[in-house]
Amino acid sequence: MTALAISNIVLWIVVLALLAVVLALTRQLGVLHERIAPVGALMLNRGLAVGEQAPVLDVVDLAGARVSLGSPRSDGKSTLLLFVSPTCPVCKSLLPVVKSSGKDERDWLDVILASDGDPDEHRAFARANGLAGVPYVVSAPLGMTYQVSRLPFAALLDEAGVLRARGLVNSREHLESLFEAKRLGVASIQDYFAKGK
Repeated sequence: MTALAISNIVLWIVVLALLAVVLALTRQLGVLHERIAPVGALMLNRGLAVGEQAPVLDVVDLAGARVSLGSPRSDGKSTLLLFVSPTCPVCKSLLPVVKSSGKDERDWLDVILASDGDPDEHRAFARANGLAGVPYVVSAPLGMTYQVSRLPFAALLDEAGVLRARGLVNSREHLESLFEAKRLGVASIQDYFAKGK
């Protein structure tokens, strides 16, 4: 046998060994993924507590329509307040998820985007991201009421205006964890798993 043939055989043995290692690691990742519980939205310990009645705030969206937040709704729908900013890259990446969730959950949920700052900047942001059908309010008092310090931050109010879930939402899973927390009647998914239900 020549040295070239021996080196080819050794090379194929190394390639097959690496393939076996990659397959074993992929399997382990799958096992870990199944064992780790979903984290859910990160709750911050300030502002309104889950279960509290939200204060009623009347605000105007960028289209000029009056929006009353925190008051009981006669249509039986919940309200998702999502605080965003034109300068927040995570907010921009989350917008398609928010629009999709708004359509998927429209039977029981209305989505309202919120922020503070220059209304013209927010109008341009809404146009650039195709947010024409989503109410978008610019109100500093609204952010202070919910003690928003990081973005994107979401607050889920039920049909009676009671805060049912809140937290930082960086992904679809975080956003959906708010919906699941409301459905389960807990403050967060973390609380649900901590109680061992």
